[in-house]
Amino acid sequence: MKLEKKDWMFLLLCLILGIVAEEAFFRDQIGISYFVFISVFYAIFFWRFRTFLFSHQRVGYLVLISIWLLSAGYYLYDVTVFYVLNVLVIPAMVIFHLALITSPKKMEWNKLSFLLYAFLRLGNGLLYPFRFIAHLSGILKRNSNPEKYVVWKKVLIGIAISIPILFVILNLLISADAQFERLLSNLPNLLSFNPETFFRSVVILIYTFGFFGFMQVLLHKNIQVIQKNALPNSVSLDGIITLTVLLLLDLVYVLFVAVQFKYFFSGTLEDGYTYAEYARRGFFELLFVTLINLTVTTVVIQFTKNVLGGLKKTIQSALTLLVLSSGVLLISAFMRMAMYEDAYGFTFTRVLVTSFMIFLMVIFAYTLVKIWLERLSLFHFYFMASIIFYTGINLVNLDQVVVERNIARFETTGKIDIHYLSSLSSSGVLGLIELYEKNPDVPGLEELLKQRKADRRNIKSDTWQSHNLVRDKAYEKLGELNL
Repeated sequence: MKLEKKDWMFLLLCLILGIVAEEAFFRDQIGISYFVFISVFYAIFFWRFRTFLFSHQRVGYLVLISIWLLSAGYYLYDVTVFYVLNVLVIPAMVIFHLALITSPKKMEWNKLSFLLYAFLRLGNGLLYPFRFIAHLSGILKRNSNPEKYVVWKKVLIGIAISIPILFVILNLLISADAQFERLLSNLPNLLSFNPETFFRSVVILIYTFGFFGFMQVLLHKNIQVIQKNALPNSVSLDGIITLTVLLLLDLVYVLFVAVQFKYFFSGTLEDGYTYAEYARRGFFELLFVTLINLTVTTVVIQFTKNVLGGLKKTIQSALTLLVLSSGVLLISAFMRMAMYEDAYGFTFTRVLVTSFMIFLMVIFAYTLVKIWLERLSLFHFYFMASIIFYTGINLVNLDQVVVERNIARFETTGKIDIHYLSSLSSSGVLGLIELYEKNPDVPGLEELLKQRKADRRNIKSDTWQSHNLVRDKAYEKLGELNL
């Protein structure tokens, strides 16, 4: 390990970054602080790698833009599901992005071996601080008196051995004497020890050495990684067996669609079925399509590349029929969900499922093209489409969509669940205020808004970390509301 002046400067910047991270995530509810942290993080990263030749930049830009938009979502919107989910998704995307653009150009990121590479980089980054401390210890050993070094080393070992013994003895003595217990309880105050300050200092140090270690490791491209797929290229499915399975699946789907075609698209319910049962059956069909048909299609495409001639064309035709049948089932599930929403209103889950079905339609459309154009890459499209879809549903603000569609439904049917809208994020509060301004006679609405106005202080925090556009707007609207 060779440490130069710029490495020590970078360690100082990582300390500043650690302080920013602790301020952003451990002080108050996350809001604009996430975007501030991402800005500082990438400013320091690009400064450290200013002379570095990045690779895979086109995919890297897509991931980077998604990271920035997702972090900005903490300021723009207030959707609870994405608020929790993105706490994990954004760091995972950052790790993937940094490992991607700093990897060797010859490395194929669409192989499973890249995941191994990324995990190795992350693991080495977590181990780097220990190597760094060992390196500093070696420097101190060389620059100090060997006898004193040995003495201090033995003292530290003695302290480490004493800690568990003292823990047991102190607990026994505390149980035996109340006065001794009071003395020890006052000891932190005598020493001016603040547990919160200690905890925050530990968090800052963990962040500091975590950032420092990971980015120091990424600076070195020359790392040996086995460039192999998870499954050898020689693995191939037998063409006759594959075709038999596909034909049986196609037969089942064709019969299923033919028998119930009128039932799927008539827009009416069969006797004995409720709207809830109708939509629930559609959802399981969607799940079946997603887990079975898409998986079967992808596996067959990937592992029948060695099949040639007429058998290959027949398999492609069978796959085409399977994808088209899956499309019919998706359309059926989409129509069922639409009927369910018309009958019972819109919720976050229902709108999310509907948007996911549209995403699956796009996936199946591309897969259909891929069956006949083998040069296309499934993984590239699936990966990019998934990132774009996930980023898109974060930016759309599904809570606001749910509110707007429920208010529009109220104007035509006179039915609305105000308590569900109240359970949504601040977008739900804004929707209730809008509804009250237009229709103040909705049963229970005025009392509900009075309650939310009494709880107005819980909507907005005074700290800069939790600053959020929708929450601030709801706070102001409640204050201006005249009930």
